[in-house]
Amino acid sequence: MPTLFVSLMRTAVPAVAGWLIGLAAWAGLDLDTNTVLGAVTLLCTVAYYVLFRLLEIAGQRARGTTLQRLAGIMLGWARPPQYPAPAPTLPPIAVSPNAN
Repeated sequence: MPTLFVSLMRTAVPAVAGWLIGLAAWAGLDLDTNTVLGAVTLLCTVAYYVLFRLLEIAGQRARGTTLQRLAGIMLGWARPPQYPAPAPTLPPIAVSPNAN
């Protein structure tokens, strides 16, 4: 259950940041329709997420640097969520050669 909270935070924080950046863009531009504002918000959200996710990956490749931690915080959580391995499945049923 803790990984659900982490993944939700890592989605919600970039969405809020995109919304705030979209509002800032709206304040400086003459946008008349909600459709345009929605498009700007979406674009800003995606750009924000991609930028900080790429910085986080760069930090991971540099073996856990401050860059990874800061990028993760900007995504809402200091590190990527760790999902548990799925439970093993049942073994296959052995069919005996006399089963007809």
